[in-house]
Amino acid sequence: QVQLVESGGGLVQVGGSLRLSCAASGSIFSINAFRWYRQAPGKGREFVALINSDGSTTYADSVKGRFTISRDNGKNTVYLQMNSLKPEDTGVYYCHTFLKGGSDLWGQGTQVTVSS
Repeated sequence: QVQLVESGGGLVQVGGSLRLSCAASGSIFSINAFRWYRQAPGKGREFVALINSDGSTTYADSVKGRFTISRDNGKNTVYLQMNSLKPEDTGVYYCHTFLKGGSDLWGQGTQVTVSS
């Protein structure tokens, strides 16, 4: 069964760093683009970053210069390196991709809490 599994969340102080991981099934990894989204308490899910199969990336303005998305095709894993974290970065972070036919595939999410 195709699935995404996130890890790496936790509690960190303002200005700190975390690296999130998203492990994906090998059957989809090499050809897919992957996205990170986040959802803060009481708010909707928002786009954070995208990495295409060719390695090109896109970021939300709120994280540009602080977050870096990358992928390791050999490990079927996508990463989100988060530096200079702010309280407004707090939320549940989700990994996402599209399956054949266009259906969404989401991971279970990992909690990131930035304390001041």
